Amino acid sequence: MTNPLLADWNTPFGLPPFDQISDDDFTAAVDVALADARANFAAITANPDVTFENTIEATETATAMLDRVMGAFYALAGADANDKRESLMRDFSPKMSEFWSEVTSNEALFARVQQLWDQRDDLDLTDEQQRLLYLSHRGFVRAGAQLTGADADRLKEVKTRLSVLGTQFTQNLLADERSWFMPVSETQIADMPDYVKSALRAAGKDKDQDGPVVTLSRSVIVPFLQTCPDRELRRKAYEAWTARGANGGETDNRAIAAEILALRKERANLLGYVDFAHYKLETEMAGTPDAVRDLLMNVWEPAKAAATSDAAVLETMLHNDGNQGPLEAWDWHYYSAIRRKAEHDLDEAEVKPYFQLDRMIEAQFACANRLFGLEFAAVDGPKYHPDVRLFEVTRNGEHVALFLGDYFARGSKRSGAWCSAMRSQQKLAGDIRPIVINVCNFAKPADGEPALLSYDDARTLFHEFGHALHQMLSNVTYESMSGTSVARDFVELPSQLYEHWLEVPEVLAEFAVNPAGDAMPQDLLDKVLGAATYDMGFQTVEYVASAIVDLEFHLGDPPADPMQKQAEVLENIGMPSAIRMRHATPHFAHVFSGDGYSSGYYSYMWSEVMDADAFAAFEEAGNPFDPDTAKSLEANILSVGGTVDAADLYTRFRGRLPGVEALLKGRGLVAA
Repeated sequence: MTNPLLADWNTPFGLPPFDQISDDDFTAAVDVALADARANFAAITANPDVTFENTIEATETATAMLDRVMGAFYALAGADANDKRESLMRDFSPKMSEFWSEVTSNEALFARVQQLWDQRDDLDLTDEQQRLLYLSHRGFVRAGAQLTGADADRLKEVKTRLSVLGTQFTQNLLADERSWFMPVSETQIADMPDYVKSALRAAGKDKDQDGPVVTLSRSVIVPFLQTCPDRELRRKAYEAWTARGANGGETDNRAIAAEILALRKERANLLGYVDFAHYKLETEMAGTPDAVRDLLMNVWEPAKAAATSDAAVLETMLHNDGNQGPLEAWDWHYYSAIRRKAEHDLDEAEVKPYFQLDRMIEAQFACANRLFGLEFAAVDGPKYHPDVRLFEVTRNGEHVALFLGDYFARGSKRSGAWCSAMRSQQKLAGDIRPIVINVCNFAKPADGEPALLSYDDARTLFHEFGHALHQMLSNVTYESMSGTSVARDFVELPSQLYEHWLEVPEVLAEFAVNPAGDAMPQDLLDKVLGAATYDMGFQTVEYVASAIVDLEFHLGDPPADPMQKQAEVLENIGMPSAIRMRHATPHFAHVFSGDGYSSGYYSYMWSEVMDADAFAAFEEAGNPFDPDTAKSLEANILSVGGTVDAADLYTRFRGRLPGVEALLKGRGLVAA
């Protein structure tokens, strides 16, 4: 029988035929796709003529079959893992690393790229082609194409080992998250809000337990920490949450993190850089570690001052409850929630019914329609999991993209939220439209009940949809520069910018509706918006601390003991004792599951500097849906991918680059 991964996909919108694919199909399909890609590269280098079309453009399409197969596999491996898929990931990671090392160390291929680079002024290339040639040449050089002999061989070994370790780190983290849960009795949760009880009971059902349980899903554990009056239960749950990847045994990530940091330093040195941070940041908007540190420290001091002031208030509340000793990290969420209710008359149990998942999905679609003319219609097609929802995206009757939403937490899904493209937009091989996925980890409701989000959950939903819009609205020729293929500290701009539309009063007035169909009362809406920057000192400190530790990990010599280095960095910056890093080293997947955010976790804040300023453009126009500003946003940022330098793109949209002031004001860390 024909392997369904290799056959023509006669499916709606070109979706992978998930209903026909078995896990046993992947190994053979990957081997065939790798052979196909190798043959394509061999044909490129065998051609005696050297042109932009038969070298650079041919390289763009050389891995088409491999991209298709791996796109289907990665969707499954990230969002619906099982033992077989995890085993396959461990097999595929070194295979893929070895393949790409072959490509970037292919002397004949690089000689062709170098020849075109040397002749670039005489090739009569378009601006987009010039950019592609520049990025291709730079990519080869930064991947080690100019290395020879033992250095080239060692770099290949290092990259292969890093790919293995990144996969192992991710799978260890998933194993810890999947295996831990804490049963609680109905008596212990009696005083908690109904939405928390419902989430705990649903979690218990998911774990095949007879009663409610606490799991390590953020959408379960955070509401638990906010509402559980039993301090010992809070401590037990919080310590389990923060101990992911550091529990000893086969799933412990601490030694893996140390080896990853050492190998990254070696990789950078082989390529001629003093350390990994200087290597990684060279191609980002920030450019240098000093620029990153300046941004983080400019935010750190006012954030720490706000958090320290808040901690004193919360500690007094702790003592008034009859508890001795200092405020601990497992106390913060609980007393902060009580304080928010007292100071802002805002109770999560009162707010949450107005943030139904289905209505918030409608809201994000409606905003995209008003801004960019996009329309969304539910459609049928093969799915990798029954929870997945499919939507066709059109504009003026023309197909734009297929959008997949996978919203609920489950044991087979890694934690967090993300956006990926199963197929990216391009024009080189025809008018290829993207297939885009948003994956979240919201608490699944009991049967027959609506899924309710916290305000932070709703922001996450909008955030990931901002990434999706960046993919959907892409309009470039070459796939390697389409959609979110931009500098890491620019890629978060569209996502963080889109969060602002959740805060638009008319959006909340229309879509913040409870299950009975009643709109959120105006006084409650005012309180929600008025408390938008509540506890921002805490949120900023836990994030910035993680970003500073990430940067320091990759500067200079790698630490033999990352946990000791983490402690030293936090002590040096004066980390408040009752706050911990958002992502401690053993579960810092952004940094250790791959190179994506390594030495780059600061990117969210770098982009926030821009997103605060970018939304101000709509405010200055007097309309959050101003059509001219929206058109400029699409033309200058969302549609052009990486075809233009990120700083130039932002300047085209806004006329200048922003300062940090808008960020501090937006977070309520300085006077508005």
